[in-house]
Amino acid sequence: MAQGTHDFQADPRNETILINVNGALVPRAEASVSVFDSGFMLGDGVWEGLRLHRGKIAFLPAHLDRLYEGAKAIAMDIGLSREELTARIDETIDGNGMRDQDGVHVRMMVTRGIRSTPYQDPRVVISPATIVIIPEYKAPLPATVEKGIRLFTVHVRRGDPAVQDQKLNSHSKLNCITACIQATQAGADEALMLDPHGFVATCNSTHFFVVRKGEVWTSTGDYCLGGITRSNVIKVCREAGIPVFERNFSLTDVYGADEAFVTGTFAGVVPVTEVDGRGLTPARGAMVERLQGLYRSLMDRDVA
Repeated sequence: MAQGTHDFQADPRNETILINVNGALVPRAEASVSVFDSGFMLGDGVWEGLRLHRGKIAFLPAHLDRLYEGAKAIAMDIGLSREELTARIDETIDGNGMRDQDGVHVRMMVTRGIRSTPYQDPRVVISPATIVIIPEYKAPLPATVEKGIRLFTVHVRRGDPAVQDQKLNSHSKLNCITACIQATQAGADEALMLDPHGFVATCNSTHFFVVRKGEVWTSTGDYCLGGITRSNVIKVCREAGIPVFERNFSLTDVYGADEAFVTGTFAGVVPVTEVDGRGLTPARGAMVERLQGLYRSLMDRDVA
């Protein structure tokens, strides 16, 4: 069975967590939103995945920047200031007694609110934004971080921003879901996706990098989400004097790479050992292991 970057060991503590629904902490089994909610009905909203590290949300300002910029881009009023939303996140973590726990991942979702009728036009929205915060005990499997994952290049492309801008971290993820389905049915762990010109863009839920002759390459970023972990890996490379480039490259460059890896808030830096049946490394290589350490150090500095 495929093992993706988001695979984790189910934690029984999650059955009794409290979920924040519009400011109220509700038992997991009772947490719900209306069938007329914009997120359920149309995928109309934005979201963020957050990681609790040593009692604090890592890189929170960058996550809030992306959330509020996305909301502004789709003309959606979140209804809370950054300070108020941060306080609500803190209330959720503290209400679950998670402040001193390891392996806590938080999904924060904001939709346009409840519609009076099933219809696309935002003018039929009759409520403030719906804000749901789900904290869970969820950590990546050690085997994933050490032994890596396999990718399969799918036919589903990352689209032109005039069709659906990939910079939006929106609830509308069907493009990525269809890519994920194709990859898992091919026996891989995650999908590698190309841009409209055939260059490597990103993965269905993570960002993709290759290592070639001591250099770290990732895509131009033109056809992928502005990844927080992606930008932080680029940052630590520059701080450490590791040559890093945002550039166009093809599958030929991938197949001939020395190492490859993916990045994301959930699992950080994860090695890629195989792409389209071509083996790269049997487990994480020296560069990936080094970058995992540099990224952990950056997280420590961020929450210090």
